[in-house]
Amino acid sequence: MIVDPDFAVPLPDGTRLSAKLWLPDRAKTEPVPAILEYIPYRKTDGTAARDHGMHLHFAKAGYACLRVDRRGCGESEGLFDDEYSEQELQDGVDIIAWIAEQGWCTGAVGMQGISWGGFNSVQIAARAPAALKAVISIGTTADRYHDDIHYKGGIQLTENVGWAATIMSWLSTPPDPALVGHNRWRGIWLNRLEKTPFLALPWMRHSDRDAYWEHGSICEDYEAIQIPVLVMGGLHDGYRNAMAAMVAGMPERARGVLGPWSHKYPNISTIGPSIDYLGEATRWWDRWLKGAETGADDGPAYRAYVMESCKPDVSLDYRAGEWLAFNAFPPKQTRVERLPLGAGVLGREEAFSAELETDLSCGRGCGEFFPFGFGPGELPDDQRGDDDLSLCFDGAVTKHDRVLVGAPRVRLRVAADGPRAQIIVRLCDLRPDGSSALISLGMLNLRHRDGFEAKRELEPGEVYEVDLALDQVAYRLPRGHRLRLALSGSYWPFCWPEGEAVTLTLSGGALELPVVEGGAPCGFDPPAPMEARPSRQLREGSERKMWSVMDGCMVLEIEGDQGRQEDLENGIVTESAVSERWSIMLNDPASAEAHIVWTRGFGRGDWMVTTRVETRMRGLKNHFDVEQSLIAAEGDEVLFSRTWREMIAR
Repeated sequence: MIVDPDFAVPLPDGTRLSAKLWLPDRAKTEPVPAILEYIPYRKTDGTAARDHGMHLHFAKAGYACLRVDRRGCGESEGLFDDEYSEQELQDGVDIIAWIAEQGWCTGAVGMQGISWGGFNSVQIAARAPAALKAVISIGTTADRYHDDIHYKGGIQLTENVGWAATIMSWLSTPPDPALVGHNRWRGIWLNRLEKTPFLALPWMRHSDRDAYWEHGSICEDYEAIQIPVLVMGGLHDGYRNAMAAMVAGMPERARGVLGPWSHKYPNISTIGPSIDYLGEATRWWDRWLKGAETGADDGPAYRAYVMESCKPDVSLDYRAGEWLAFNAFPPKQTRVERLPLGAGVLGREEAFSAELETDLSCGRGCGEFFPFGFGPGELPDDQRGDDDLSLCFDGAVTKHDRVLVGAPRVRLRVAADGPRAQIIVRLCDLRPDGSSALISLGMLNLRHRDGFEAKRELEPGEVYEVDLALDQVAYRLPRGHRLRLALSGSYWPFCWPEGEAVTLTLSGGALELPVVEGGAPCGFDPPAPMEARPSRQLREGSERKMWSVMDGCMVLEIEGDQGRQEDLENGIVTESAVSERWSIMLNDPASAEAHIVWTRGFGRGDWMVTTRVETRMRGLKNHFDVEQSLIAAEGDEVLFSRTWREMIAR
């Protein structure tokens, strides 16, 4: 086959995008369907190892595969503007149309991706390009506002600024001089650096779910997607709700798979059991791009890996459980089990009143939104420490197993003694060994109690009826265990606390559980090996994660060094490291602060460029103070330096 590392994809405005192309030889005389993956993460060095084995597999199965860097990234011309921008999505439509017109393509195109590529695959499908026949979307969402890394339940996640720091680091390195020209690369790079936006600013300015977030949120109109969508994701990933949302919203066109995975393709997840994603995807493409009868359209609408209870382990690499298949979502076998809240009791209807004060040390057991498997202790810890700082309602010892598939829901009667407040809800499994294992999490900015479109201040002392859905679960609660519902008024460092402490008063409510009885056992083949791209580790990486409390200040420090690697195919040497510090004075919610430093290197032989991105954010009483600086150097010479800073109202 032909493998071209810098294949030109022209856009209507004359911009040249750079793709890596895998093209079977037979396509010269017998056109083949095409598979597109379209992301900003630098095909030449960023995702080269993963792309190599995956797209090579599909090409051997008879597909033209294109891994395209979006505008302004890698070797693609133009400038980057924002994630999932109008420009990005229109470019995607134009890429598909161009591919379909090539002599080596049958005119049928599929699109796949994880995370960014999962998002834009379904967003572009909603534009209905004629040649796009099917999509596989992984680690994705249907709602960009409250089911992404920005605002969960209307509360700003710390990953909002964390991701803005990370993406700036990704965007900061230059195109490969060997591909764009040794006389051109520096000018391209400096122009990009000058025009690259600090993405935390628009994300924070739009703290309500307005038109900015409606753009690209496919839940606004599921009917716009009229092609088959296979949507997959992991229960140990922050993106675990899209499978249910898309199957429910597109019951005739979507198939959902909810596995036990981290934020990875299902064949290379750091949490097993992994599955043969390449085989599953090939059957999907063969059905919808070649018209073969593979059975991909006959399978169940929703397949979920029902996890068994296990002792909390922040570095878990395997989760016991079983696959169950359902013909619809929600499963027709679902019954809602309502457990009222009593005085510290779950499952007893009684009048009570309980106060919940803000405790800023609650949240140490939260785990990370994005468990990649790169760092230490990314998963939720034993919840007992956070439970002790929360208002807890405990259920009776269960007399029989219960299988939960769906989104638990909590309804509360709550009042606050201030105009702004938030509530975080954790559903936990109290195990016979004494540990408390997190099952699901939900949260709500109480100013968004009537919807995410606009905030409304609370009237102190007034009782409000609120309800919120927790994240999707697939969990077997064994006989002899108990459920715990734990409520807190903050959850640092998972999300930003309000600027002032508040006391909540709970006076009633209920937990609603999605209990299923039935479901057909199913399964997947284990992952097939992918051909490895040759590389050499020049320096090993290291990881460190440490909590400390001193003089009333609680600090989480994370150090992640990915080491130094050489790609033996193109000679590129890369290195990256991140340092994070999350701190808060335990007597002052307005002291919450994040400090993130990314360093990155890119070079070949004696030539090396380095970048340093430093990001700071403070959550003050009425504002967020956010700042980012970028320094770029070639060798010892600094070529670019810039700082952004803004105060944004809460």
